Amino acid sequence: MVPLLQQHIGIGISHAANSITITTDPSPRPPPPLLRLHPQPRRRRHAPAKPIALYTNCKCASAAASVEEDDVAGLGYRHPPKQIQEILDVPPNPSYLISPRRDRIMFLKRTAMPPLSELTKPENVLSGIRIDPGSNMRSRMSFYTGITVHDLMANGTLGPAKEVHGYADGAKINFVTWSPDGQHMAFTVRYKDKVDNSVNLSLWVANAESGEARPLCISEDIRLNAIFELFVWVNDSTVLVCTIPSSRGCPPKKPLVPFGPRIRSNEHKNVVQMRATKEMLKDLHEEELFDYYATSQLILLSLDGTVKPIAPPAIYTALDPSPDEKYLMLTSVHRPYSSTVSYKRFPKKVELWTVDGTFIREVCDLPLAEDIPITSGSVRKGKRLIRWRPDMPSTLYWVEAQDGGDANVEVSPRDIVYMELADPLNGEEPQVLLKLDLRYRRISWCNGSHALVYEHWYKTRRTRTWVISPDCKDVSPQILFERSSEDAYSNPGSPMMCRTPAGTFVIAKIKTNYEGTYILLKGKGATPKGSTPFLDLLNINTGVKERIWESSKEKYYESVLALMSYNPKCEIQLNHLKLLVSKESRMEPTQYYIKAWPDKNQVQITNYSHPYPQLALLQKEVIRYQREDGVKLTATLYLPPAYDPSKDGPLPCLIWSYPGEFKSREAAGQVRRSPNKFARISSNFPLLWLARGFAILADPTIPIIGERDQEANDRYIEQLVASAEAAVNEIVRRGVAHHDRIAVGGHSYGAFMTANLLAHAPHLFCCGIARSGAYNRTLTPFGFQKEVRTLWVATDTYIKMSPFMSANKIKKPILLIHGEDDSKVTTAMQSSQFYDALKGEAKMV
Repeated sequence: MVPLLQQHIGIGISHAANSITITTDPSPRPPPPLLRLHPQPRRRRHAPAKPIALYTNCKCASAAASVEEDDVAGLGYRHPPKQIQEILDVPPNPSYLISPRRDRIMFLKRTAMPPLSELTKPENVLSGIRIDPGSNMRSRMSFYTGITVHDLMANGTLGPAKEVHGYADGAKINFVTWSPDGQHMAFTVRYKDKVDNSVNLSLWVANAESGEARPLCISEDIRLNAIFELFVWVNDSTVLVCTIPSSRGCPPKKPLVPFGPRIRSNEHKNVVQMRATKEMLKDLHEEELFDYYATSQLILLSLDGTVKPIAPPAIYTALDPSPDEKYLMLTSVHRPYSSTVSYKRFPKKVELWTVDGTFIREVCDLPLAEDIPITSGSVRKGKRLIRWRPDMPSTLYWVEAQDGGDANVEVSPRDIVYMELADPLNGEEPQVLLKLDLRYRRISWCNGSHALVYEHWYKTRRTRTWVISPDCKDVSPQILFERSSEDAYSNPGSPMMCRTPAGTFVIAKIKTNYEGTYILLKGKGATPKGSTPFLDLLNINTGVKERIWESSKEKYYESVLALMSYNPKCEIQLNHLKLLVSKESRMEPTQYYIKAWPDKNQVQITNYSHPYPQLALLQKEVIRYQREDGVKLTATLYLPPAYDPSKDGPLPCLIWSYPGEFKSREAAGQVRRSPNKFARISSNFPLLWLARGFAILADPTIPIIGERDQEANDRYIEQLVASAEAAVNEIVRRGVAHHDRIAVGGHSYGAFMTANLLAHAPHLFCCGIARSGAYNRTLTPFGFQKEVRTLWVATDTYIKMSPFMSANKIKKPILLIHGEDDSKVTTAMQSSQFYDALKGEAKMV
């Protein structure tokens, strides 16, 4: 098998008694190792705590391992080849946060990848949450390593960088936010406890003018609880913080003798259909652990260090101050818990309190929601999506399903949007804001005269945008847009938002010389020739649009990121419009600019260097071709620098993709990418192999189409093979690849695709790479991806789509990669059983 792979593509996978070796080289000679995985590697200081035979955590596989090279053949994790490691070690460009008044920009430095030691720390997995018990926060969190602040000058340039300072070198920074007035930043710093060496969180605050940072609370009795929302600014000088209750002791220990048998019953004959789940609460001990780690005591913490406890301890999942800073909306979950669903469906209580700690009322207390149907569009019963209206001092709005939350029920209206004051006077009933026949999605608020309400229905792909006048009862709602959600070419874009002095976001009103109310819509601008982002001026009264800007089409890809003009009333003069935009090309990395009207001049505010100069001249082309049934397909072809197919001949090629489902051939054939975007290379995407001389066909569209009443997956295999065959034929026709040296790969549903292609189209590929896939659909009997029929309704489809059932047909080598503790529903058991099936059939794996 090794000679076969080395000769045809240069990926070698050998199955020996003690190792599985992955190597890469486009030449026939034995290449250097990329990664070696072993059944039982030695336990070392930096090695994963739970290595297994065939699988590796994807992060671990690509992480910049600090493990020393082991000269003993067949032991330990390995560094990738130098060409790849040089790319992986490049840190990403900083993230940015714009101040509320648009007068400063904060840049947050990041690292390339965490070491293996960071990924293998002990953790508790409870109700779908991975918890780091040492710091009482989510485990495996990325972090920032530094913060710089720049003033935004009147001419669009940035002032000198002010490094936020005061914390120790090597600090791991998280949860960075601006205060509402933009004068301070709050963030957390991770540090080691002096007594027990555990990792704790400390809340810090920095002065935006000087960059000087200090701990906000120096009391060692106050420890942060970051399992859910950690803190939120209540006003310019106060934050509401989740802390660990002072009465909390040591974690509950698992009893040596179980409490009793694990009992699950359905005496009430409830219909509970859940997609494949894992990591739910298994027993009483895990329920106690969930209570222990997730329960918080809320405190109000002022910048002067004043601490005030508020509300009783509970498992608070969301903290929402009202725009007028008078009320707090506190969301919590409580018992009875479930072993079937995650905390998101536990009984949920929403309460209103004043900021001085007075309880106002209970908004709702929803019961356990195990019985939400699996049909797309089904939702929880009762009040949902409870929010503060951002343009009003303290008004709540929410949605309630009229179909019992069951998308299978035909009813009109399907959803009703309600609104009421935080503290209703004289027992006033909630006001009906709008009745919808599709499923509510969201509201973009402008003011009392205008708001945009979005509704959608997945089965038909219909989406509508309504214009409503929330405070004008005599004005009827009007449909602004109605279209297919699949039709990228008709997407009108989304409104530009402006931040209010209260810290909320509303639609910016644009002042012009014309009559009417105008707003800005930004969009990706999908076209048959590629995406061209745009900015439209929309008369919200008439629906008439005027394009006031669009990206360059020839060389650059530009995109509007944020509104930089500031007005307390969110009313912006068009001639004073100021935007943050990004600009990039195939060979130039993304840079940020300030673009100002009326001349639309722009000032560059960043100057990032090319992250991988060795690939600065890589070749990129968005190609179009056609499936046998006439469906138009798109892919992005990447070739190494200086490669010439007429002189150099075909290259080994890797095709990496992920199937998508559509209701129409027209939508499936649309172009949703740009040839001018910079090629960003990440550790989990195959562009790395350009450094090793491969050709890469990235994201070729694999549309699975079910028009009208047809179910797309009933023709899954047929359409999958047809799409793959069209892609292979196109790159062979171009002379960049040879039929015998093309591999296919993918992640998750792409891994599922890979196994199916090797089973049903073995003539197309010489081998496959399948990462974190689910291969036996009988183990996901209540649906997967967009499939909403159960195994018992669509038995034949489930069986035919499962590559596990076709393991005897797979005769080409396949590499299966899976994280032992995969946090998704695609458990490692899927890969393990598939491997056993292939091995039982004596296939090459």
